[in-house]
Amino acid sequence: MFTPTRGSTRWPCPRITTKEEKGAKKNQAGKKHAHGDDAHGALDPHVWVSPPEVKIIARNILEALLELDPGHQSTYKSNHDAFVTEIEKLDQDLKEIFKDKKGLKFMVYHPAWGYLARTYGLEQVPVEVEGKEPKPEQLKALIEESRKQGIRVIFVQPQFSTKSAQILAKAIDGEVVFADNLREDWEKNLRVQAEKFKRALH
Repeated sequence: MFTPTRGSTRWPCPRITTKEEKGAKKNQAGKKHAHGDDAHGALDPHVWVSPPEVKIIARNILEALLELDPGHQSTYKSNHDAFVTEIEKLDQDLKEIFKDKKGLKFMVYHPAWGYLARTYGLEQVPVEVEGKEPKPEQLKALIEESRKQGIRVIFVQPQFSTKSAQILAKAIDGEVVFADNLREDWEKNLRVQAEKFKRALH
């Protein structure tokens, strides 16, 4: 089966040009989405944090595999169907986790959770501005926004510096929490991270 993060450990397949990469209209995951309100239309590549988007990608990969290797279509279809069942269960579970959190905001250093936020009616507020550390006036605005929204947690990926997040957290009497979207066990990891976001949303 296909794993939507680094490496493909569950759906073995070669690197292929799938239909979404060719601009197929039915692949919604190919649309441009801003990282956040301050991203000025930057393309958000973090589609794997949204189960419905992963479902689209899995379908396109299946279609490409069937075209390239029709002799094994039953295996590909069976694996795809099993994976879709897992995706749909995960989607329902995340809907349950966030059902009382609609419209709430969470703050992240790097805007890597936009698809998750949009899928479940949340809003991410990024600290990073166009891939750079925030300037003093931007940091001041983030502090004001955090206090206004009651935000007390700044989420940071382990791969990024926590410097600005630590400054911001100290200013709002909050804390820095790691939220990693690159762990190998995609399904389990999304559940773990979703619970972190849930605890921070109020």
